[in-house]
Amino acid sequence: MSRFDFLPDVSFANKSPQQIEADLIANYEREYRKPLAPADPVRLFIKSLVPFFVQQRVIIDDSAKQNLLKYARGKYLDLIGILLNVLRILATKAKTTIRFTLSTPVSQIIPKGTRVTAGDNVFFATTVDVTVTSGETKVEVKAECVSVGVIGNGYPVGKLNQLVDPLPFVQSVSNVTESGGGADEEDDDSYAERIRQAPESFSVAGPSGAYEFWAKSASTLLGDVNVSSPRAGVVEIRPLLKTGEIPDQTILDLVAAVCNDRKIRPLTDQVFVLAPTQKTYNIEATYWIDTDKESAVTAIQAKVNQAVIDYQLWQRAKLGRDIDPSELVFQMKKAGAKRVSVTSPVFTTLTESQVAKEHTVNVVYGGLESG
Repeated sequence: MSRFDFLPDVSFANKSPQQIEADLIANYEREYRKPLAPADPVRLFIKSLVPFFVQQRVIIDDSAKQNLLKYARGKYLDLIGILLNVLRILATKAKTTIRFTLSTPVSQIIPKGTRVTAGDNVFFATTVDVTVTSGETKVEVKAECVSVGVIGNGYPVGKLNQLVDPLPFVQSVSNVTESGGGADEEDDDSYAERIRQAPESFSVAGPSGAYEFWAKSASTLLGDVNVSSPRAGVVEIRPLLKTGEIPDQTILDLVAAVCNDRKIRPLTDQVFVLAPTQKTYNIEATYWIDTDKESAVTAIQAKVNQAVIDYQLWQRAKLGRDIDPSELVFQMKKAGAKRVSVTSPVFTTLTESQVAKEHTVNVVYGGLESG
């Protein structure tokens, strides 16, 4: 699917080899008043030039398209964004809290930059100096991943338990919070969508569109945002990750920090950033394959299984998206199933603050059938 597919595609140069060849030959015959036979050396020479003209047209067309938000990429997209004061979100580092335990209660400095790891060549370093006071054996300190991006996310409590830089009296180390908040640099499509929404930011974040714009500016991990106002002066923001997962507290705090900025939030608004509510559902379905496709059963089964996965991703990709079994049937039949019987889920309406989440998935192949 292309970016902004509700807009028509445009082309600034004809890149058809057949049309270019026909135009070159017609131009030659018109200027020299001489028809060219199929084996004429001049015709063959002209044909040899066609690939170079095609390449030139491709470059011309692409160069012109880099001025349009629908097609721009990389540094060209950055230059469009700067016109609206929208900068690409840079990669961020995952963060966690590390507990250092000493073997004896002595005063000990844990210097900034002390590294820990889970043994997989991903390292976290403490962000400040911290001192274990005399008589104590434990201290906790913030740490961040040495590498930027999502690589540092998802280390559960206790996983980061190897000290890289030896320190006297340190008996053990362990992360006491799951690491999170790391994000890759904003990709072109997400960045282009924020640029498109940029006019919403010309106001302070009073309109819902403005709050959505600023919330998405907090992290490249965010895919959808719901903004509501349960009562006058109160704004509730519920962000959702691109994976359809509920954001952790680190991400919620990032969004809150952006949307509560005094230059963004109207003076009278109280802004609360909350996690969406998950609405769980089960998938129970049986499908059959046409007997005419018996030789391709294995391939079709693989495609149907992938279609079920794609449905789950689609269902949880957007807040407030109703649980719709007809979409599951459509995806499975598109993948090659002849008939699909879905016991669960049933159509369920969701509120704008809810997101669907699959619980159990049981899809059974019912065999071949004709008719």
